Amino acid sequence: MYKDFLPLTKADMKKRGWEQCDFVYVIGDAYVDHSSFGPAIISRVLEAHGYKVGIISQPDWKDENSITVLGKPRLGFLVSAGNMDSMVNHYTVSKKKRSTDAFTPGGVMGKRPDYATIVYCNLIRKTYKQIPIIIGGIEASLRRLAHYDYWSDKVKRSILLDSSANLISYGMGEKSIVEIADALDSGLDINDITFIAGTVYKTNTLENVYDYILLEDFETISENKQAYAKSFYKQYCNTDPFSAKILVEPYPNKQFVVQNPPSKPLTQMEMDDVYSYEYMRDYHPSYKKFGGVPAFNEIKYSITSNRGCFGACSFCALTFHQGRIIQARSHESIVNEAILFTEEKDFKGNIHDVGGPTADFREPACSKQLTKGACTNRQCLFPTPCPNLKAEHKDYVQLLKKLRQIPKVKKVFVRSGIRFDYVMADKDDTFLNELCAHHISGQLRVAPEHVSDNVLKYMGKPSNGVYRSFLKRYDKINSRFNKEQYVIPYLMSSHPGSTMKDAIELAEYIRELGYMPQQVQDFYPTPSTISTCMYYTGYDPRTMEKVYVPKSSHEKAMQRALIQYKDPKNYSLVREALVKENRQDLIGFDKKCLIPPRNINKKR
Repeated sequence: MYKDFLPLTKADMKKRGWEQCDFVYVIGDAYVDHSSFGPAIISRVLEAHGYKVGIISQPDWKDENSITVLGKPRLGFLVSAGNMDSMVNHYTVSKKKRSTDAFTPGGVMGKRPDYATIVYCNLIRKTYKQIPIIIGGIEASLRRLAHYDYWSDKVKRSILLDSSANLISYGMGEKSIVEIADALDSGLDINDITFIAGTVYKTNTLENVYDYILLEDFETISENKQAYAKSFYKQYCNTDPFSAKILVEPYPNKQFVVQNPPSKPLTQMEMDDVYSYEYMRDYHPSYKKFGGVPAFNEIKYSITSNRGCFGACSFCALTFHQGRIIQARSHESIVNEAILFTEEKDFKGNIHDVGGPTADFREPACSKQLTKGACTNRQCLFPTPCPNLKAEHKDYVQLLKKLRQIPKVKKVFVRSGIRFDYVMADKDDTFLNELCAHHISGQLRVAPEHVSDNVLKYMGKPSNGVYRSFLKRYDKINSRFNKEQYVIPYLMSSHPGSTMKDAIELAEYIRELGYMPQQVQDFYPTPSTISTCMYYTGYDPRTMEKVYVPKSSHEKAMQRALIQYKDPKNYSLVREALVKENRQDLIGFDKKCLIPPRNINKKR
């Protein structure tokens, strides 16, 4: 084995002395051989286990020959839409086409199709009728069972059925993909691979399926929103690798989609192995003429230190994809990666981030999670921190100190976000002191998302009081260092549960801030989140209580405009919202007012 990019052409295969690939991996992104990109990890994991993997990146889905450039693989095709769901990649929340694609050379849009996983698989099937196809990545993972699809505004079948693939490797996939490969290599038929954790398969009989939960059938959940919400919550409660049951979803004509429990979390040693492979740590050289791959520039000098998240925000799909159990790399592994940075000629001394889904989560929420799993009947942080929560930052502080001490490292930033409620649960100020003194560049980004406790309840976020307490503590510590470092809040409009009254409350809070936030996101209903279930059904699946959902484009525009009420182009929408809610007291010249009376600046 020698260090090089994996083959993209038959000429590349010839250089390696290969006659045939074991697997051909079709991906919707540009080929970037870096551990921040899922396809790179999966292909290198397979390579480490002795398998030959070739890459077909962004094939022309209108040309059947684009799928044959590496020939027929010995064991099968792997398919991933890329690091993002292809529909999120293509469209804004208002369903307008995006102008750029950060995962394509030169940022060019249009190099992958909508619903890329399905299109790629059907393209493969035209040429290779019986070849095993295994799909994975975020798009397949979050569409593994019937799901609400925002872009078509309907409930869609499991992606396994619409793609004609044989198996889904869901979640992060390192363990399941090796087991699948070994099973195929041993001569097992793809249709007999029904026993691997972290996979979903289809079958016409349940004779050999035991101890399972039978979900509502597809026809029922397609027509009945309450049934959909109940089925979704059963899925949500079975995302833990230690406690989850097998889930069976019936379809017409005696067809069943069967989801095995998730793969067990990686040990620290396994995590270290995954990030220690001989990645080229760059995009493929063929992309240089296009200016490279924009997404790579964002993460080139960032380090993934953990995965998983026990924060479990309602609008986040991490529970379904990475799970709630924290998995972390060792200090040695992370420091070794940082040392590699210092050996690169364009490294300027700044490590841009050290984190993961949540930067300051370095250990499982409590000691029982690694043997019994995360609780199914309560969250670790919401509505208040669990009494069993182990809230401390000692390990993370030690890690950051070690990174700061590496020669040629000037600054280590924390940019992937911290959980302010977790910080507040830790009564020791050491981490905040370290953060303010060494790891912020004038601004700290946190995600309160809203200020209305009514909305925060549906978001699965802590009460506004917790956020305000954090701000006081943060300001107090910064004052010790004589530093002016501000908190930049991420805010979300139009989340399920958010009424116009709640939106006005948020606008009044922004008035207190004294500046207009730039980080504003309309709620985006993506597959397999509690919030998306609420958006589609109008029910909170956790309680089956009805939820108000702002759905009309005009109401959503008003809620967003209220967050950015100072922008002159939002004036009419803000005024309309205030009049509608009988809040004309906020129209005028008083300090408490959001906007002046209409036409006050009009020339006479």
